[in-house]
Amino acid sequence: MNTAFHALHEAGKPLLLPNAWDFASAAALAAAGFAAVGTTSLGVAAAHGLPDAAGLAREETIALARRLVRLPCPITVDIEAGFSTDPGEVGDLVAELGSLGVAGVNLEDGRGDRLADPLAQVALIRAVKGRAPEVFLNARTDTYWLSVDASVSATLERAWRYVDAGAGGIFVPGLAGEADIAAVTKAVPVPVNVLHQPSLGLGRLAELGVRRVSTGSLLFRAALHATVATAVAVRDGMPLPAGIPGYAEVDALSR
Repeated sequence: MNTAFHALHEAGKPLLLPNAWDFASAAALAAAGFAAVGTTSLGVAAAHGLPDAAGLAREETIALARRLVRLPCPITVDIEAGFSTDPGEVGDLVAELGSLGVAGVNLEDGRGDRLADPLAQVALIRAVKGRAPEVFLNARTDTYWLSVDASVSATLERAWRYVDAGAGGIFVPGLAGEADIAAVTKAVPVPVNVLHQPSLGLGRLAELGVRRVSTGSLLFRAALHATVATAVAVRDGMPLPAGIPGYAEVDALSR
């Protein structure tokens, strides 16, 4: 499964990775034919009443991973910043996830409103690759996401360090300008991942050299919106949205 996940980044078009937050959402995405499914740290944390990117959803993340590996497609897990600053602990976490059958992880260098020291982040990446070499490590840099050193040069400086440490992919959320995207993908020797952008379709992103496109928290936020909109429709006597799955259809996702 891990080999298959690696290969998805080398296909003729970018890997579109939808991000789920529980078993039902992931199972529904797998049933819809997506080649792989990821998790969203915001969705996982918020669904459990926890803030995102605070390092508090470690157990919830592992518990979800145990369920998702039942699905017939590769699973990659967002582990925020690793839930620890200790390289050994982060390496052990990814090794545990790998032993469950998780194909990949997403490890970010954002720490609240600041960026991690790149040398400290390199130590985490090396620990992960030393303990779980078979797991696809997507190293996320938050230069653009946090608007800290939001430039191609600063991003590439971190990306090159992370690739040298063993990262299999580089994720730059917030990277949006066509010129910047092209510059990063041209200079980084591993698959580059960006967030979905309505203004740039998969075809254009492919032309710019992008190999993976994530939905991030979009699907979770859309689900919250649909939940409230449906409840308001019931309350106000309005028509329900079309396409709502039936009870048996949803129940079948877990069987």
